[in-house]
Amino acid sequence: KSDKELLIPSMSCHTKTNVMFLKTHKTASSTVLNIMFRFVERYNLTVALPAGQLYHLGYPKTFLAHFVEEFQSIGQNYNIMCNHLRFNVSEVHKVMAANTFYFSILRNPIHLLESSYVYYKDSVPAFRTSKDVNEYLESPTKYYHPADYKQNIYARNNMWFDFGYDNNAEDNEKYIQAVLKEIEQNFHLILIADYFDESMILLKHSLCWDLDDVVYFKLNSRSQDTVQTLTPESKEQIKSWCSLDWKLYLHFNQSFWRRIEETIGLKELEKEVNHLRTRQKELMETCLLDQEAVGKDHIKNKALLPFQSGATNILGYNLKQDLDNRTLRTCQKMVMPELQYTSYLYAVQHPHKKRKQLGLPLLWTTFQEK
Repeated sequence: KSDKELLIPSMSCHTKTNVMFLKTHKTASSTVLNIMFRFVERYNLTVALPAGQLYHLGYPKTFLAHFVEEFQSIGQNYNIMCNHLRFNVSEVHKVMAANTFYFSILRNPIHLLESSYVYYKDSVPAFRTSKDVNEYLESPTKYYHPADYKQNIYARNNMWFDFGYDNNAEDNEKYIQAVLKEIEQNFHLILIADYFDESMILLKHSLCWDLDDVVYFKLNSRSQDTVQTLTPESKEQIKSWCSLDWKLYLHFNQSFWRRIEETIGLKELEKEVNHLRTRQKELMETCLLDQEAVGKDHIKNKALLPFQSGATNILGYNLKQDLDNRTLRTCQKMVMPELQYTSYLYAVQHPHKKRKQLGLPLLWTTFQEK
């Protein structure tokens, strides 16, 4: 064994069950949410779910503890928090235990902005009035009006906003350094969506979880034909228009790879990423009819249809028909879209409350009630 391995005796690893995930927008975070929810069920944990009929924890308002269902009576006894919220450290600390592990995920703002554009095309004024993403980026200030800043969150520095900061702040070096430092104090780990499998391995190590805890099917992704091609000029423009997000991303992309080298090493990382992909393929062969995600019109069980938004075609999955009960449960959980899973856990955890309305048939909850 190398010195490095001797420093980490396998005994010292305890599965972390108090975890807060800051779910950022359009960053593969729905896939992470599914991982978190399956973990909740595996260890029978309590999750801080949005109160009442909401599916997010008050977003885009800055988070307050009472946005969590039954916070008054449950207090600091939640294990997991992972639905969308706008980060507010003091209020999150009221909900989560002192030994909670905090992590989040970032994505290259170039891909992020294009994804947001298509997904939020109908709901964001700055996007709605421009023809396509390149036209928007040619002169963002023509479409982006400060007065609409509340509706335009997704149109500029959206990750900066999700972390609780002003997404229209001036790009000032001192300010940026202060924010980066604060994020480093509040979060134990920042993952990078552009290296999702590597991120899952780093998460597994950081939390002492098993491979099956981080295995996933990609959720809430869209069909290729809805992707808009950015011009080289647009890509450059994003770096300046979303310069807060760009600097945030560059900083944590660097620390991400540094962390991997210090803890796992690139060789071991590659080995584990391959394990993850092999396991994922096995599960896809076990669970899925088509071996891949399919467009919204091809999803047979409408209860597993993901929420559709903007000009996207959000993909989902068809499960094989003849699965035994236990396999079926595993497979259903892996493909369950965010709103359905949130609603389902809410019904399990708060059985006396009125169910969250989905506007979707809740067929898949019936197997739970037998």
